[in-house]
Amino acid sequence: MRSYNQFCPIAKAAELFCERWTALIIRDLAGGATRFSELQRGVPLASPTLLSQRLKQLEAENVVERRKTEGVSGWTYHLTRAGEEFVPVVMALGEWGQRWSRRDLVDNEVDLGLLLWALEKDARAEIFGARRTIIEMELPDQPEHKRRWWFLNENGHCELCLKPPDRDVQIFVSVTLPDIIRVWRGDISLAEAIDSGKLDIHAGKSLRKAFCNWLAIAPIAHIGSQRETPKPEA
Repeated sequence: MRSYNQFCPIAKAAELFCERWTALIIRDLAGGATRFSELQRGVPLASPTLLSQRLKQLEAENVVERRKTEGVSGWTYHLTRAGEEFVPVVMALGEWGQRWSRRDLVDNEVDLGLLLWALEKDARAEIFGARRTIIEMELPDQPEHKRRWWFLNENGHCELCLKPPDRDVQIFVSVTLPDIIRVWRGDISLAEAIDSGKLDIHAGKSLRKAFCNWLAIAPIAHIGSQRETPKPEA
């Protein structure tokens, strides 16, 4: 961890918090991730070695603690009291990003893995009650081997599946990857995406309504952009 070589508390905190990946690790721990494999899905560009190193640094600084959880193999990771105090800072960063950094995404920011992780992790599976409900999501702009994904909802839990868990799919959704990311970020509303045909749902009336409640978008999606559109050069 690099040092600013200053005694200022802001500098000392920034040495830890501004280290690459730290804010995203805290974001995911605050969002309910506890397993190393779950944290990997939130920072797919960080190698397992680097992620392990960051977790050890955060543990040494008493921001993260490892626990042996009964019935779970390996370690689980949790924010300490000090780590919890970082969460409002992370959310404030997100709110600033919603207001001031909104723009069209470039190709390397349209991240399929992160989108699927967000949908699975935050899905409101309890919406379907005790009913076993499968949602098939087609991303027609993606290569064939990345085009179809299934979300199995059962007993209040959502699981992403690489293959159809059953023959019967109750809800079929077709949407391009950039458009579902725009919905998740709040760039366009779900209702607007449906009305414009950007997102197509095939299901009965009650299941269509349930899907709209199942789809958990970013908790700061409601924050509008205040970024000015650059004026074209004369």
